[in-house]
Amino acid sequence: MANRLDAIVLAAGRSKRFKGSSPKVLHPLLGRPLIAHVLETLRVVKPKRVCLVVPPGKAVENALKGSKYPFEIVFAVQKEAGGTGHAAQIGLRKLQATGDVLVLAGDAPLVRAESLKALVEARREEAAASSILTAMFDDPPPYGRILRTDGAITGVVEARDATPEQLRVKEINTSTYAFDAQILARMLPKLTTDNAQGERYLTDVIGLLVDAGETLASVEGDPSEVMGTNTRADLAVVMRTLRKRVVQRLMDDGVTVVDPDTTYVDVGVTVGADTVLHPNVFLYDDTKIGSGCSIGPFAVLRSTKVGDGADVGPFASLRPGTQIAKGAHVGTFAEMKNAKIGEGAKVPHFSYLGDVTVGKGSNIAAGTITSNYDGKNKHATTIGDDVFIGSDTILVAPVRVGRGAYTGAGSVVTRDVAAGGLVYGVPATKRERKGGKKRKGRKG
Repeated sequence: MANRLDAIVLAAGRSKRFKGSSPKVLHPLLGRPLIAHVLETLRVVKPKRVCLVVPPGKAVENALKGSKYPFEIVFAVQKEAGGTGHAAQIGLRKLQATGDVLVLAGDAPLVRAESLKALVEARREEAAASSILTAMFDDPPPYGRILRTDGAITGVVEARDATPEQLRVKEINTSTYAFDAQILARMLPKLTTDNAQGERYLTDVIGLLVDAGETLASVEGDPSEVMGTNTRADLAVVMRTLRKRVVQRLMDDGVTVVDPDTTYVDVGVTVGADTVLHPNVFLYDDTKIGSGCSIGPFAVLRSTKVGDGADVGPFASLRPGTQIAKGAHVGTFAEMKNAKIGEGAKVPHFSYLGDVTVGKGSNIAAGTITSNYDGKNKHATTIGDDVFIGSDTILVAPVRVGRGAYTGAGSVVTRDVAAGGLVYGVPATKRERKGGKKRKGRKG
């Protein structure tokens, strides 16, 4: 029977080099905090229990409150910055692990689940005390170097403690390991602070294992997955790399991305096949776009749902709570917040719709505004099916416009409009309609 697998995530960084007020692992990255990306990767790896080693203050604990994962999460607080070895020690003590234990950094969100699985498999297959995820660089970043003799790992040296000769080594340590938990528990108390930082380095465990005659294994990862985020400049590089992964996934799933380099998509976004994303599209949070849609240049969608076959024009801004139904049209420079646009409805351009429901087949002409805020409270506007709202209409909420009604251009609507009615003027008043054929689908 396979050993039990647990994990320790080192997440106690204080944002010193970030110069930020919140813990480093809570900085946002494509719609999630850094630490959430690591936990999502572990979701695929399936450990039984995960210990997050965190700084004092409960900021990380509060940020993850309510999150659901298929493993138990426990927290161990690192009260003082004692180094990665100290962090691993208090994490292991909290877990009481006896099988395999992964140890990884909470600020390295690009590591792949496949690499973590390979680490565990390598440790088990070779009956090793530890397996190490490494990567090769022609010009290595300032990470620890893997030291070998005749191919066998003999130690890991941190860049700040390395000799010039050791710094020429191209194989770096990614600070990602799989350990035999019981062996790790015996080694961690032996760590010393005899180094440039005066801290207990987890990397020094490797030398202790070599001295004890233990077997070590390694797995070479892709250089793109090992980048940590020690600074905000690092964060920008990580963000760019992760964004490329997300956009590539969309293209693999049948989405046309006209210019991948200028398409910005959060990891929680879903997009259906045959949808076209034009340059400089921004899709944030949990936005969901159906199939066969078109999202125009410089459109910004945040927590928005777009139905199949709908199109969103250039420079549109769709804010949280907005739902665009099947076949609906949103035009240039339209802004919406908590707006529900019915099937086949049109909001062609230069309109603001907030806290509004628009029925099927209705046409909201250019310059329409729902005046939804009275200075204290937000109010709703309801527009029925097959309504024609004339250009530059202001709808002063709360207000309802009945099915098949019309408003004249430049109207200020302060009272409900009956089904089939016609109003215009300032304030808009009821007028008699003559000739009465419906003008369905007319654009503003």
